[in-house]
Amino acid sequence: MTLKLLAAALILSTSALAQQTLPVPLNLQATFAKGTRSATGQPGPNYWQNTADYDINVSFDPATRLVKGTVDITYLNNSPDSLRQIWFKIYPNLYQKGGARAAAIKPEDVSEGVQIQQLSINGEASDVAKLRIDGTNMPLSLRKALGPKQAARVSVAYSYTLNKGSHMRTGEVEENAAFVAYFFPRITVYDDIDGWNKFAYNGSQEFYNDFGNFKAAITVPRNFVVWATGDLQNAEQVLTKKYAKRLRDAEQKDGYTTVIGPEDIARKDITAPNAQNTWRFEARNVTDFVFATTDHYIWQATSLVVAPATKRRTRVDAVYNPKHKDFEEVAKFGRKTVEAMSYTFPKWPFPYSHETVFDGLDQMEYPMMVNDNPLDKREDVITLTDHEIFHTMFPFYMGTNETKYGWMDEGWATIGEWLISPLIEPSMVDEYGVEPYARAAATEVDVPITTLSTQQTGTAFFLNSYPKPGLGYLYVKDMLGDELFTKALHTYIRNWNGRHPMPYDFFNSMNAGAGQNLNWFWQRWFFDGSYPDLALQSVTPAAITVAAKGTKPVPVDLLVTFADNTTQKIHRSVAVWQAGNTSVVVPLEGGKAVKKVVLGSTYVPDNNKADNVWEGK
Repeated sequence: MTLKLLAAALILSTSALAQQTLPVPLNLQATFAKGTRSATGQPGPNYWQNTADYDINVSFDPATRLVKGTVDITYLNNSPDSLRQIWFKIYPNLYQKGGARAAAIKPEDVSEGVQIQQLSINGEASDVAKLRIDGTNMPLSLRKALGPKQAARVSVAYSYTLNKGSHMRTGEVEENAAFVAYFFPRITVYDDIDGWNKFAYNGSQEFYNDFGNFKAAITVPRNFVVWATGDLQNAEQVLTKKYAKRLRDAEQKDGYTTVIGPEDIARKDITAPNAQNTWRFEARNVTDFVFATTDHYIWQATSLVVAPATKRRTRVDAVYNPKHKDFEEVAKFGRKTVEAMSYTFPKWPFPYSHETVFDGLDQMEYPMMVNDNPLDKREDVITLTDHEIFHTMFPFYMGTNETKYGWMDEGWATIGEWLISPLIEPSMVDEYGVEPYARAAATEVDVPITTLSTQQTGTAFFLNSYPKPGLGYLYVKDMLGDELFTKALHTYIRNWNGRHPMPYDFFNSMNAGAGQNLNWFWQRWFFDGSYPDLALQSVTPAAITVAAKGTKPVPVDLLVTFADNTTQKIHRSVAVWQAGNTSVVVPLEGGKAVKKVVLGSTYVPDNNKADNVWEGK
C-alpha cells in the first residue's frame, strides 16, 4: 500500500459504516503513517513518549522571596531519534527584563530572571556563561547525541527571586504566604508531532509537560507549613506530634478535621522547633510539581473513599487565611467535587491521594494543588472550586498539550462545573460562557475550536477554550445517553491516561467507545464555522416545526402551553440534525389548541432569540 493510501485508510473512523472522515493536517497524518497514533483512537504500535524524573532540593526565604536550589534530572529518550539538543523550560523568566509577555507586569516585578550557577550532563560541566537562554526557552547542544533508549543525567544549580506582585499563576500572595509554581528548570516535551516544544511561555497559553516521578525537599523557616504536589514523607519530623496525628486522622476519616485552627496559629507550636525545616514530598507519574507555604493559614481537611474496590481514599484540603470567610466551605465543596468525579461524572476514581485548594491570587490548577483567589459570591466559590479540581482529569491525568489545544482541558473543566455545581448546591444554574458565545457566534472573533490556542487571543481564545467545547461535550453526552457516553469517555481515558493525546486521538476514541461514527458532529461543531440559531417556523395542534437558520447543531427544547393552560416540555438531542436537514417536525399528541410556544434552554446558545416565541391569536 502506498503511503498516500495508508494515510487515507488510517484516518477513517473505526466504524465500518463510516460516512464521513475528519480533515487531518498533514503533520498529524504523519503520526498515523509512522504508527505512533492509530485510527482506532488507541496509541499506535510505535507510540512512544519520553520521561523525566526530578530530584529537587530547594530553599525558599519568604522574607526575601529567594528561591535557591538544585535539581537532578534523569531523562529517558524513548524516541527513535538521536537527540543532539535538549531543550529546557525556564518559566520564571516570564518576569525577566526584556521578556516577551502577553500582559504587562509592574516595574518592581521585573527581575534578572533565573540565575544558573552550575549545569552538567552525565557529569560533564557546561560553561554556564555560554548558555543561550531566550526568555523561557533554553536549548542546550550535547557533546554526544542522546540515542534511542539512552538516559541523560542532568544536574542544575540555580536561583531566582519570586515575584512579589504581578501574580501570574505563581508568586507571593501576601506577606509570609506564597504559591510557588514553575520554580525549577525542566526538560520540555519532545514528542512524535512537533519534536521539541519550542513555544515560549508568555503568560497566556498554558502548559505541556512530560510525565515523571518527583522527589522534592523544600526548606523553609520555622512556623512555615508546606503543602505540595505529592505525599508528605516526613510529617513526624516537620510537624509536632499533635498536628501530625490530626493529619493522619484526616486521611482516614469521612468527617472534617481542623488540622490547623486560628488558636494553633497563635500558639506557634505547629512545626518542629528548628530554625529551618525541610519538608519532603514524593509524587509518581505526574506532569508537574508545585508548593505553597505560609505561617498563618487555617488548614481544614477531609477524606473519602474514591475507589470502593481497593478502599483507596483521597484527602481534600482547604488552606486559607481566616479573614477570607468564603473559604470556610471550600473543603466541603472540594469533597463533593471529588466524590462527584469518582461516582457521577466522569465516573472515574479520583486518581490522586490528595487535592489541596490554597487561598492564593489566581484561578489555576496543578497536579494535586489548586491556587484559588477569594471571591464574594458563594456560587462563584463553588464553580471555581469544582472547575479547578476537575482539571485533575484533564490535562493532568490525560497529559494533553494545553499550549496548543486549550479546548482539550478547559472545555472538560467547563462541562464539569456545569454538571457538578448543582450537585453541590441544587438551586444553582451555572451557564458560564453560553450567552457570550451566542452573541459572538459567526463574528470575526469566532474561529473554529480546532484553531490552535497559540493562534488565538481575547474573545476567540475564551470561546474556543471554555463554552464552545464544553457545549460540544454536553451535546454528545445528551445524544448518546449517560451510559453510552460514559463508555465512550472511559475508552478515551483508558487509551490515553498517562500519555499525550492529540485531538484525533480523542475523536477516534470516542467514536470507538460509542460504536458510532460521530464525525458528522465533530465536523460541524469543532471544525466548521457558522453559528447556532433555531427558529419557530410553524405551530399547529398536530406539530411544531423548528428551523435551523445556522448550521451548528444544537438540541431542540420546547415549552408548549396549551389553550387549557396545561404545559408540556419537549426535548430532542442534536441527533435530529445528523442528516443535514434544515428543519425538524416535532409531533404533538392530543390535538389540543396551542396558546404559546417557547423555544430554547439554558445550554442552547441562540444567535437570534427574536423568533423563539410563538403566541396564538
